[in-house]
Amino acid sequence: MNWKRTNLVTAIMLVMFLAAVEGTIVTMAMPTIVKELQGFELISLVFSVYLLTSAISTPIYGKLADLYGRKHVLSISILLFLAGSILCGLSQSMIILIAFRAVQGLGAGGIFTVSFTIIGDEFPLEERAKIQGGLSTVWGVATLVGPFLGGFLIDMLSWHWIFFINLPFGLAAVVLLQRSLQETFAKKKQSIDYGGIITLSLAVIALLSIFVVDKNSNSHGYPLFIGTALTAVILLLLLFYKFEKRAKEPVLPFAIFTKTSVIVNLLSCLIFAVLMGIDVYIPLYLQTVLGYRPTISGLAMLPMSISWLIISIILGKIMVKYGGKTVVVAANAVILISTLLLATLGIATPVLLVLMYCFILGIGFGGASTALTIIIQDSVDYHQRGSAVGANSLLRTLGQTIGISVFGNIFNSHITNYFNNQGIEGINSGNLYQSLPSDIVLTSEQIRLSLNSSMHVLFIAFVIISGLSVILSMAMPGRKETKGKEAVS
Repeated sequence: MNWKRTNLVTAIMLVMFLAAVEGTIVTMAMPTIVKELQGFELISLVFSVYLLTSAISTPIYGKLADLYGRKHVLSISILLFLAGSILCGLSQSMIILIAFRAVQGLGAGGIFTVSFTIIGDEFPLEERAKIQGGLSTVWGVATLVGPFLGGFLIDMLSWHWIFFINLPFGLAAVVLLQRSLQETFAKKKQSIDYGGIITLSLAVIALLSIFVVDKNSNSHGYPLFIGTALTAVILLLLLFYKFEKRAKEPVLPFAIFTKTSVIVNLLSCLIFAVLMGIDVYIPLYLQTVLGYRPTISGLAMLPMSISWLIISIILGKIMVKYGGKTVVVAANAVILISTLLLATLGIATPVLLVLMYCFILGIGFGGASTALTIIIQDSVDYHQRGSAVGANSLLRTLGQTIGISVFGNIFNSHITNYFNNQGIEGINSGNLYQSLPSDIVLTSEQIRLSLNSSMHVLFIAFVIISGLSVILSMAMPGRKETKGKEAVS
């Protein structure tokens, strides 16, 4: 690898480090944040809104990268992410934090999409697999450092600093990227698919609003809202199809959707829904059920990062030898086994057992994520790679957003049901840690039991989704449909 490529890989690794550190710190710190800002019932919105704006912007970044080059589009997305991070750090209420997480998400939409597009552009298949492993190594290092850094900042300063810490990494990434990536794009007027961008964005918003809106806020009007939102989604998608057929440069060209890519995208949606749920609720389980401090709960997640790192490093050779389908099926089977193990966790589970389960989780998710990324990169030619990776990133983000919203509703409603079954009414996730009516007295043990019961229901949901992923991965064609020179069979 020559000097320029080495610098390019370093720049992309730094970008990935930025995104990985943000993800691990925020998920680990969220229990502390919601307690201080008194918004426990809004915990899922902090992630859902971030993922919503990220989902909307993801395919747009992919198309803009195809039209105007990868370097400048990625730099803009990083700067927007940093602006959102600073505003999040200045937040003084849950509502304000959620609003600025939306800004942060607009920037995050381009980081993964354009970064993985660049990798597909600059490196051949066998070398690309090694680069993917290297990026996963950076992700693993970030997830190792993130919990300790986040715990230190929370304990020594405040949770606000978990957002400010993004600034130096982001600025360094922009500078290095501008210096290392050389692109030769002809300066000409490009045709922008405004109709496709607007209709797709509105369709995504309408779809995700079904899951983000609190169904308990207006129980009588919720069915009407669902019907209206679904109708809007259908009409907008029909209008989107009409725009895409006529557009000179469609934001999502239909040619990028082959049988293989469709299955890969659906798998990405399901897998990342489960991954998001684990990232959010395992730290919550460790802190609220087992009673560990944020730093310790972050430590318990380290085995997942370590095994993710190990499997990613060796995955390149495995894919070349056995093919993409074999790797994807095996990885999904490991995820299914690990979620079955999670369902056995309880209020007295030894932390060593949690460490073992997280290690197994990392093997499955590391193998599936890396393999699916390589397959989608190789599914199209250069001029459509940004759109293809953008579509895959969109499905991943949709899975995360819908997943965390559904999991949040399940978790919150089960807490209420738990206390109702105990003959205690008026308790929900919003007032669990707040002052209660004088005639209601909850012990810490009752709270732990309710949270543990809700966690168990979530883990069963993870098992069901993982089982569907195994079935879907077995339907993947044995030889990848590709228009390029290389194929992962």
